[in-house]
Formats: sequence, C-alpha cells, structure tokens
Amino acid sequence: MAIEKVFPMTKQGKEKLEQELEQLKTVKRKEVVERIKIARSFGDLSENSEYDSAKEEQAFVEGRITTIENMIRNAKIIEDDHLDSDTVSLGKSVTFVELPNGDEETYTIVGSAEADPFEGKISNDSPIAKSLLGKRVGDQVTVQTPGGEMNVRIVTIK
Repeated sequence: MAIEKVFPMTKQGKEKLEQELEQLKTVKRKEVVERIKIARSFGDLSENSEYDSAKEEQAFVEGRITTIENMIRNAKIIEDDHLDSDTVSLGKSVTFVELPNGDEETYTIVGSAEADPFEGKISNDSPIAKSLLGKRVGDQVTVQTPGGEMNVRIVTIK
C-alpha cells in the first residue's frame, strides 16, 4: 500500500480548495457534459475538433477533482496558536530585506497545495522558504535560488 502524501495548509487554504472542488463538481462538470453533447450533434466524431476539445477538458476537470479530493483528504491544518511567534514556520508571514540593496519583500509560507506567488504565498518546498524556516528576526540568511545566491536579513515574522 502506498503512503499518502500529507498536504500542510492553512484553514483558509483548505476552504479555498473545498470551494474550487464544489465549483468543479456542480458547475464545470455540467458545462463540459453539455459541450460534449453539442459536439456529438455535429456528426462524425473522428474529425470533430469540438468533441476532442470537450473530451480533453473533461479529462482535465476529472483529474483536478481527483487531485483536490486527495489534497483535502490528506490535509494537515497548520494551527497558528501552536506556533512559536519568534521563528519562521509554516503559516507565518516573513518580511526580509535583500542585502545589500535593501529591497524589502514579504511572503507567507504555506504548503505546496495553496502556494500562489502572485498573492505572496510561497511553498514550504521553495528555495526561499527552505532557507528561512526555523530562523528568527535579525538573522542573516543565504538563500540558494536558481539565479544564484541571495543574502537577506529577516525583519519581521507575523
């Protein structure tokens, strides 16, 4: 029997996945089935690009539903009240200054299931998060990134 992967996430991250799952099951599935029905009415399925496209979308939707169900089933909720407030850990927002030029950046470290760099949420598996985890305010850290080393100083942890 395979060992299931655990997906650490915040309570908000799990709720967001549950909403996406509900949307996929109640709305998107029906839309795709309707597209397939319409495409079938065009006749010969062997040369029907609308049918092929709808079937591909159906496969994607069903795959995403399976993935989300697995993530929710194996979710491990990060509890804020059990975390050391002085140390960088999962669920915390970290502000650091890039050395020596002083560009300040803030990221929230979350599980890979809810990572969204555009919203400032980075995965605990990312190079930046791996380097920051366990560190404290004032610590200087060298982050190994694909673009080379980056030196930072932690300013705040929330």
